[in-house]
Amino acid sequence: MTQKAGKGWSDIVTGHTARYTASIADLLAVDGLRAQAPGRIILVGAGPGDPDLLTVKAVRALALADVVVHDGLVDARILAMAPAGAEMISVAKARSRHTMAQTDINALLVAKARAGHVVVRLKGGDPFVFGRGGEEVEAARDAGIAVEVVPGVTAALGCAAESLLPLTHRDHASAVTFVAGQCKGLAEQDWRGLAGEGRTLVVYMGIAAAADIAAKLVADGLSPHTPAAVLEGGTRPDARTFRTTLADLPATLAANAVRSPALLVVGAVARLAVERPGVLAPFVPSTLSLALAAE
Repeated sequence: MTQKAGKGWSDIVTGHTARYTASIADLLAVDGLRAQAPGRIILVGAGPGDPDLLTVKAVRALALADVVVHDGLVDARILAMAPAGAEMISVAKARSRHTMAQTDINALLVAKARAGHVVVRLKGGDPFVFGRGGEEVEAARDAGIAVEVVPGVTAALGCAAESLLPLTHRDHASAVTFVAGQCKGLAEQDWRGLAGEGRTLVVYMGIAAAADIAAKLVADGLSPHTPAAVLEGGTRPDARTFRTTLADLPATLAANAVRSPALLVVGAVARLAVERPGVLAPFVPSTLSLALAAE
């Protein structure tokens, strides 16, 4: 590696940093977006919790909001990014307890947009991964309302990365499947082939039904000793990760009083998860500095 005379590493880093900072400032500018027609809906993925995992486009969209209709799991630090004058409406959902039915949420989004507002529908994770985003897009299109979707980091990716758990790995798994554990007709669903040798299964919203899910997978042919991991509150300050097996999964959840939001990961890659709490650096440091010695 060669270096031009008179230009050390510190000069190179300073130059790149200045250009990067200017580029981010341009990306975050919202004046151009405000020139677009009012009265629209923007579905925004808020990621699994950590505000640092928001995309630049998500931050820009949130800065435009006249109305923010948000899920209960969206981190308070992300909600605080909304404009001071924005109307904040919670449509939090819990198992069998919804503050507002989905059809009513759809109607609310359309009504607010028809009133001329920029409506940001802020969803945990990604709007199109178990987020009912498709139903809300259909409602907007049926009503003739302009609608846009800003993708987010889905929980499986963010939480697994934090625990250093690769969902695919050349030595262990070449396929990965996401399923919802809290859904209608769980017992009747055919999950055969979704988990097993060379495959990883990630179960969203599966804590309450974990015992039934483990029994179902064993009945479908998986060994009771199949590795599993529990990722609780991933990317949040109180995140925890536990390694276990299908046979021991219910006991692991009970012994550690695991609560939602949490994911279940089933397959050989689960052995690679780093358990938390433990000696593990934060997913994204609060401050990031580059220390490059000038040569």
